[in-house]
Amino acid sequence: MAEVIQLPAEARERGGKGAARAMRREGRIPAVIYGDKKDVTMLTMDVRHVAREYNKGAFFSRLFEVVIDGKAERVLPRDLQLHPVTDVPMHADFLRLSKGVKIRINIPVSFTNEEESVGLKRGGILNIVRHEIEFMVPPDSIPEAIVVDMGKWDVGDSIHIEDITLPSDITATIDRNFTIATIASPVVEKEVVEDEDAEGVEGEDGEAVEGEAEGDAEE
Repeated sequence: MAEVIQLPAEARERGGKGAARAMRREGRIPAVIYGDKKDVTMLTMDVRHVAREYNKGAFFSRLFEVVIDGKAERVLPRDLQLHPVTDVPMHADFLRLSKGVKIRINIPVSFTNEEESVGLKRGGILNIVRHEIEFMVPPDSIPEAIVVDMGKWDVGDSIHIEDITLPSDITATIDRNFTIATIASPVVEKEVVEDEDAEGVEGEDGEAVEGEAEGDAEE
């Protein structure tokens, strides 16, 4: 199960562009929590905390607990607006999670034991088709990654979703045995050697034929 990370926040009453600009000047950003058939919660967060978690990667497939006045709400990031130039977070949307309801989420794919892979040892090239896969998952059972053990795979092999052992309570949203990665054959560049002698002979033959043709024409 993925680690649940806490994000401190403060409730806010005012919305609008003016209030948002004032928050950002103070180093905070506006955010909302919605879902689970409850009212939308408006709040503010320290931009440094949000930026730190976003820069760790896989932000939208990680669980968070937003803590407001000592009360924690388990959420999943659904949208993060970034500054078009600096990439600093400007606004965040979080989905409120409820027990017993599966959510649609992209989970990253992780490749392990590459140094033990038969195919990669032979010079094969790992071609990753899917860096992440969409699943339906219970909120409390979101794995950090889908792990692909590369140890047994050889050159020419294709790794499909049915080749991976998945947790029993998650289901891929694509209803077919799709490809996750392949091991391609190594590219071997052949050196082309020009046969200068052959060119010389061909040239001489060409001149001789041309001379014979001219002689025939004079006759």
